[in-house]
Amino acid sequence: MFNTVNFSANAGPVILSVPHAGRAYDPVLVEQLRVPLNAILPLEDRYADRLTEAAAKAGFPVIIAQASRLAIDLNRAPDDLDPVSIRGGFARGAPVSAKARAGLGLIPTRLWGVGALWRAPFEQSDVDARLRDIHAPYHAALAGALEAAQQCWGSAILIDLHSMPPINDDNAPDIVIGDRFGTSASSRLTAVAESVFQTAGLHTAINAPYAGGYIVSRHARPHANVHALQVEIDRRLYLDEALDLPSNGLVRLQKLVRSLAESLREELIPRVAAAAE
Repeated sequence: MFNTVNFSANAGPVILSVPHAGRAYDPVLVEQLRVPLNAILPLEDRYADRLTEAAAKAGFPVIIAQASRLAIDLNRAPDDLDPVSIRGGFARGAPVSAKARAGLGLIPTRLWGVGALWRAPFEQSDVDARLRDIHAPYHAALAGALEAAQQCWGSAILIDLHSMPPINDDNAPDIVIGDRFGTSASSRLTAVAESVFQTAGLHTAINAPYAGGYIVSRHARPHANVHALQVEIDRRLYLDEALDLPSNGLVRLQKLVRSLAESLREELIPRVAAAAE
Protein backbone atom coordinates (compact mmCIF):
# COMPACT_ATOMS: atom_id res chain seq x y z
CA MET A 1 0.00 0.00 0.00
CA PHE A 2 2.95 2.28 -0.59
CA ASN A 3 5.56 2.95 -3.25
CA THR A 4 9.28 3.46 -2.76
CA VAL A 5 11.79 5.08 -5.11
CA ASN A 6 15.60 4.97 -4.81
CA PHE A 7 15.32 2.99 -1.57
CA SER A 8 18.97 2.13 -1.20
CA ALA A 9 21.44 3.08 1.52
CA ASN A 10 23.77 4.25 -1.24
CA ALA A 11 21.24 6.92 -2.23
CA GLY A 12 22.33 9.12 0.67
CA PRO A 13 21.19 10.21 4.12
CA VAL A 14 18.08 12.19 3.16
CA ILE A 15 14.77 10.32 2.90
CA LEU A 16 11.40 11.81 1.98
CA SER A 17 8.05 10.50 3.23
CA VAL A 18 4.57 11.43 1.96
CA PRO A 19 1.99 9.73 4.21
CA HIS A 20 -1.22 11.66 3.47
CA ALA A 21 -1.48 11.88 -0.32
CA GLY A 22 -2.91 8.39 -0.90
CA ARG A 23 -5.76 8.30 -3.41
CA ALA A 24 -6.57 4.57 -3.28
CA TYR A 25 -10.08 4.32 -1.84
CA ASP A 26 -11.34 0.83 -1.01
CA PRO A 27 -14.89 0.56 -2.48
CA VAL A 28 -16.01 -1.47 0.56
CA LEU A 29 -14.81 1.32 2.83
CA VAL A 30 -16.49 4.00 0.72
CA GLU A 31 -19.81 2.17 1.08
CA GLN A 32 -19.55 2.60 4.86
CA LEU A 33 -19.40 6.40 4.60
CA ARG A 34 -22.44 8.44 5.56
CA VAL A 35 -21.24 11.33 3.37
CA PRO A 36 -20.24 11.50 -0.31
CA LEU A 37 -16.63 10.65 -1.08
CA ASN A 38 -15.91 14.14 -2.37
CA ALA A 39 -16.83 15.54 1.05
CA ILE A 40 -13.82 13.87 2.66
CA LEU A 41 -11.23 14.77 0.02
CA PRO A 42 -9.87 17.59 2.25
CA LEU A 43 -8.37 14.79 4.36
CA GLU A 44 -5.89 14.27 1.53
CA ASP A 45 -2.67 16.20 1.24
CA ARG A 46 -3.85 16.66 -2.31
CA TYR A 47 -1.13 15.69 -4.81
CA ALA A 48 1.61 16.20 -2.22
CA ASP A 49 3.24 13.08 -3.66
CA ARG A 50 3.98 15.02 -6.84
CA LEU A 51 6.03 17.52 -4.85
CA THR A 52 8.75 14.87 -4.56
CA GLU A 53 9.17 14.20 -8.29
CA ALA A 54 12.23 16.40 -8.85
CA ALA A 55 13.91 15.03 -5.73
CA ALA A 56 13.22 11.46 -6.83
CA LYS A 57 14.68 12.16 -10.27
CA ALA A 58 17.76 13.55 -8.52
CA GLY A 59 18.18 10.19 -6.75
CA PHE A 60 16.72 10.89 -3.30
CA PRO A 61 14.84 8.04 -1.60
CA VAL A 62 11.09 8.61 -1.39
CA ILE A 63 8.28 6.59 0.23
CA ILE A 64 4.71 7.47 -0.73
CA ALA A 65 1.55 6.03 0.82
CA GLN A 66 -1.01 4.79 -1.69
CA ALA A 67 -3.71 3.90 0.84
CA SER A 68 -5.97 6.81 1.66
CA ARG A 69 -5.85 8.60 4.98
CA LEU A 70 -9.54 7.70 5.23
CA ALA A 71 -8.51 4.06 5.78
CA ILE A 72 -5.81 4.80 8.34
CA ASP A 73 -3.63 7.76 9.28
CA LEU A 74 0.04 6.85 9.12
CA ASN A 75 0.90 9.96 11.14
CA ARG A 76 -0.96 8.72 14.21
CA ALA A 77 0.07 6.21 16.88
CA PRO A 78 -1.51 2.74 16.64
CA ASP A 79 -3.62 3.36 19.75
CA ASP A 80 -4.62 6.96 18.95
CA LEU A 81 -8.29 6.23 18.36
CA ASP A 82 -11.50 7.49 19.93
CA PRO A 83 -13.12 4.58 21.81
CA VAL A 84 -16.60 5.46 20.55
CA SER A 85 -15.52 4.63 17.01
CA ILE A 86 -15.00 0.96 17.94
CA ARG A 87 -17.88 -1.41 18.47
CA GLY A 88 -17.78 -2.43 22.10
CA GLY A 89 -15.13 0.16 23.00
CA PHE A 90 -11.38 0.38 22.68
CA ALA A 91 -9.57 -1.16 25.62
CA ARG A 92 -5.85 -0.61 25.15
CA GLY A 93 -5.51 1.84 27.99
CA ALA A 94 -3.98 4.76 26.09
CA PRO A 95 -5.44 8.22 26.79
CA VAL A 96 -7.47 9.68 23.95
CA SER A 97 -5.55 12.48 22.27
CA ALA A 98 -7.01 15.83 21.34
CA LYS A 99 -6.67 14.86 17.67
CA ALA A 100 -8.67 11.66 18.17
CA ARG A 101 -11.34 13.48 20.18
CA ALA A 102 -11.65 15.95 17.30
CA GLY A 103 -12.15 13.07 14.87
CA LEU A 104 -8.64 13.03 13.38
CA GLY A 105 -7.08 10.06 15.12
CA LEU A 106 -5.76 6.81 13.69
CA ILE A 107 -8.93 6.42 11.64
CA PRO A 108 -10.66 9.74 10.88
CA THR A 109 -14.20 9.82 12.25
CA ARG A 110 -15.28 13.44 11.89
CA LEU A 111 -14.36 16.35 9.67
CA TRP A 112 -14.97 20.05 10.26
CA GLY A 113 -17.90 21.24 8.17
CA VAL A 114 -18.88 17.67 7.33
CA GLY A 115 -19.64 15.98 10.64
CA ALA A 116 -19.50 12.26 11.39
CA LEU A 117 -18.04 10.25 8.53
CA TRP A 118 -19.21 6.69 9.19
CA ARG A 119 -22.56 4.92 9.33
CA ALA A 120 -21.51 2.66 12.20
CA PRO A 121 -18.58 1.91 14.54
CA PHE A 122 -15.72 -0.31 13.34
CA GLU A 123 -14.99 -3.82 14.44
CA GLN A 124 -11.74 -4.12 16.42
CA SER A 125 -10.64 -6.83 13.98
CA ASP A 126 -10.99 -4.35 11.10
CA VAL A 127 -8.78 -1.81 12.85
CA ASP A 128 -6.22 -4.49 13.65
CA ALA A 129 -6.15 -5.57 9.99
CA ARG A 130 -5.46 -2.01 8.81
CA LEU A 131 -2.67 -1.67 11.35
CA ARG A 132 -1.14 -4.94 10.18
CA ASP A 133 -1.54 -4.42 6.44
CA ILE A 134 -1.00 -0.66 6.01
CA HIS A 135 0.37 1.09 9.09
CA ALA A 136 3.03 -1.36 10.29
CA PRO A 137 4.61 -2.06 6.86
CA TYR A 138 4.96 1.66 6.09
CA HIS A 139 6.73 2.37 9.35
CA ALA A 140 8.89 -0.74 9.04
CA ALA A 141 10.05 0.37 5.59
CA LEU A 142 10.78 3.86 6.82
CA ALA A 143 12.66 2.64 9.89
CA GLY A 144 14.71 0.26 7.78
CA ALA A 145 15.66 2.96 5.29
CA LEU A 146 16.73 5.38 8.01
CA GLU A 147 18.74 2.72 9.80
CA ALA A 148 20.49 1.70 6.58
CA ALA A 149 21.27 5.34 5.72
CA GLN A 150 22.63 6.02 9.18
CA GLN A 151 24.82 2.94 9.04
CA CYS A 152 26.12 3.88 5.60
CA TRP A 153 26.61 7.64 6.05
CA GLY A 154 26.85 8.13 9.78
CA SER A 155 23.70 10.25 9.85
CA ALA A 156 20.26 10.41 8.30
CA ILE A 157 17.33 12.78 8.10
CA LEU A 158 13.68 12.24 7.27
CA ILE A 159 11.67 14.93 5.51
CA ASP A 160 8.04 14.11 6.31
CA LEU A 161 6.19 16.06 3.65
CA HIS A 162 2.62 17.35 4.03
CA SER A 163 0.40 20.04 2.61
CA MET A 164 -1.80 22.22 4.77
CA PRO A 165 -5.11 23.97 4.11
CA PRO A 166 -4.84 27.74 3.75
CA ILE A 167 -4.77 29.69 7.00
CA ASN A 168 -6.95 32.79 6.79
CA ASP A 169 -4.53 35.24 8.32
CA ASP A 170 -2.49 37.98 6.67
CA ASN A 171 0.56 36.79 8.58
CA ALA A 172 -0.01 33.09 7.94
CA PRO A 173 3.07 31.11 6.92
CA ASP A 174 3.49 29.52 3.52
CA ILE A 175 5.65 26.79 5.03
CA VAL A 176 5.63 25.31 8.54
CA ILE A 177 8.66 23.31 9.64
CA GLY A 178 8.14 21.08 12.66
CA ASP A 179 10.96 19.66 14.74
CA ARG A 180 8.87 18.95 17.83
CA PHE A 181 10.39 21.94 19.56
CA GLY A 182 13.95 20.87 18.95
CA THR A 183 13.55 17.21 19.94
CA SER A 184 13.37 15.57 16.50
CA ALA A 185 16.22 17.36 14.72
CA SER A 186 19.23 19.50 15.47
CA SER A 187 18.67 23.25 15.37
CA ARG A 188 21.16 23.64 12.54
CA LEU A 189 19.16 21.30 10.29
CA THR A 190 15.93 23.15 11.09
CA ALA A 191 17.68 26.42 10.23
CA VAL A 192 18.95 24.99 6.93
CA ALA A 193 15.43 23.90 5.99
CA GLU A 194 13.96 27.28 6.87
CA SER A 195 16.64 29.09 4.87
CA VAL A 196 15.78 27.17 1.69
CA PHE A 197 12.21 28.45 1.73
CA GLN A 198 13.01 31.94 2.97
CA THR A 199 15.56 32.39 0.19
CA ALA A 200 12.76 31.58 -2.23
CA GLY A 201 10.70 34.42 -0.76
CA LEU A 202 8.29 32.28 1.24
CA HIS A 203 7.04 33.06 4.74
CA THR A 204 8.03 30.34 7.20
CA ALA A 205 7.14 29.34 10.73
CA ILE A 206 8.69 26.82 13.10
CA ASN A 207 6.42 24.45 15.06
CA ALA A 208 3.33 26.65 14.76
CA PRO A 209 0.71 25.51 14.15
CA TYR A 210 2.28 22.13 13.28
CA ALA A 211 5.13 20.86 15.44
CA GLY A 212 5.34 17.39 13.91
CA GLY A 213 3.28 14.26 14.40
CA TYR A 214 3.77 10.59 15.10
CA ILE A 215 6.07 9.92 12.16
CA VAL A 216 8.83 12.32 13.18
CA SER A 217 8.32 11.47 16.83
CA ARG A 218 8.66 7.74 16.21
CA HIS A 219 11.58 7.79 13.81
CA ALA A 220 13.76 10.65 15.05
CA ARG A 221 16.78 9.73 17.17
CA PRO A 222 18.97 12.85 17.14
CA HIS A 223 21.28 11.34 19.77
CA ALA A 224 22.07 8.65 17.15
CA ASN A 225 22.29 11.16 14.27
CA VAL A 226 18.88 10.22 12.90
CA HIS A 227 16.86 13.42 12.50
CA ALA A 228 13.34 14.16 11.27
CA LEU A 229 11.48 17.27 10.14
CA GLN A 230 7.82 17.65 9.26
CA VAL A 231 7.33 20.11 6.42
CA GLU A 232 3.87 21.57 5.73
CA ILE A 233 3.29 23.44 2.46
CA ASP A 234 0.31 25.71 1.86
CA ARG A 235 -1.79 24.00 -0.83
CA ARG A 236 -2.37 27.29 -2.62
CA LEU A 237 1.28 27.26 -3.67
CA TYR A 238 0.87 24.30 -6.00
CA LEU A 239 -2.88 23.64 -6.47
CA ASP A 240 -5.55 25.54 -8.38
CA GLU A 241 -8.10 27.86 -6.74
CA ALA A 242 -10.38 24.92 -5.97
CA LEU A 243 -7.44 23.14 -4.25
CA ASP A 244 -8.21 20.20 -6.49
CA LEU A 245 -5.64 19.95 -9.30
CA PRO A 246 -1.98 20.91 -9.67
CA SER A 247 -1.35 24.46 -10.85
CA ASN A 248 1.59 26.11 -12.58
CA GLY A 249 3.14 26.52 -9.14
CA LEU A 250 3.81 22.79 -8.88
CA VAL A 251 7.12 22.94 -10.76
CA ARG A 252 8.45 25.68 -8.49
CA LEU A 253 7.60 23.69 -5.36
CA GLN A 254 9.08 20.52 -6.82
CA LYS A 255 12.36 22.36 -7.31
CA LEU A 256 12.22 23.74 -3.77
CA VAL A 257 11.67 20.28 -2.27
CA ARG A 258 14.67 19.04 -4.24
CA SER A 259 16.71 22.03 -3.03
CA LEU A 260 15.63 21.24 0.53
CA ALA A 261 16.87 17.66 0.20
CA GLU A 262 20.14 18.81 -1.41
CA SER A 263 20.79 21.44 1.26
CA LEU A 264 20.18 18.99 4.10
CA ARG A 265 22.43 16.42 2.43
CA GLU A 266 25.19 18.99 2.09
CA GLU A 267 24.82 19.95 5.74
CA LEU A 268 25.03 16.33 6.89
CA ILE A 269 27.84 15.19 4.62
CA PRO A 270 29.46 18.02 2.64
CA ARG A 271 31.70 15.57 0.78
CA VAL A 272 28.66 14.15 -1.04
CA ALA A 273 27.78 17.52 -2.53
CA ALA A 274 31.41 18.15 -3.46
CA ALA A 275 31.71 14.80 -5.22
CA ALA A 276 28.59 15.52 -7.24
CA GLU A 277 30.00 18.73 -8.73
